[in-house]
Amino acid sequence: MFMVQYSCKCVDDGGWLVCRGGVLLLQIGDKVVYPMHGAGVISGIENCEVLGEGKSYYVLEMPLGNMKVMIPTDNADNVGLRDVIPQQKVDEVREVLEEEPEKPKGSWNKRFHANLDRMKSGDICDVAAVARNLILQDRRRHISSGERRLLDLAKQILVSELVYACDKTPKEVENWLTSVLSANAFAH
Repeated sequence: MFMVQYSCKCVDDGGWLVCRGGVLLLQIGDKVVYPMHGAGVISGIENCEVLGEGKSYYVLEMPLGNMKVMIPTDNADNVGLRDVIPQQKVDEVREVLEEEPEKPKGSWNKRFHANLDRMKSGDICDVAAVARNLILQDRRRHISSGERRLLDLAKQILVSELVYACDKTPKEVENWLTSVLSANAFAH
């Protein structure tokens, strides 16, 4: 289980991010998932002044989109930061992608908010289910522009984590995702 203790003063100690008392928090190079953003690598820690107050931040480099996200060290556990899934859980993601999509219920706005809430959970299987539902729904009838943006985000989050879990390139993961969804018995 991925645990982050907070209310600690962190320092860079030869590549390890440690807390007062020597408790390991995160190691530089750790691959983690930040819900609603995707997977990235802890590249360091930076001290910044915000509103006159000094704070320490984990620097999370996200390869998709070449983005850097700064997460306050004292809030890392509250934002849902977690380890990338192990290779063994990829089969579970595949099973979710192969399942029958859920029947769309309600207006696009209600579906949008229900899907958004699922994605905020940070669970990769929930993100995979949202991506599956929206991709297969879009094949039957076009989805709204709001749902399209949510689909793009779900795919980005899914691909970013599977890149690390499978040690593959983003293109290889996207091709795998396309082939699994194309083979979905419920896609036609």
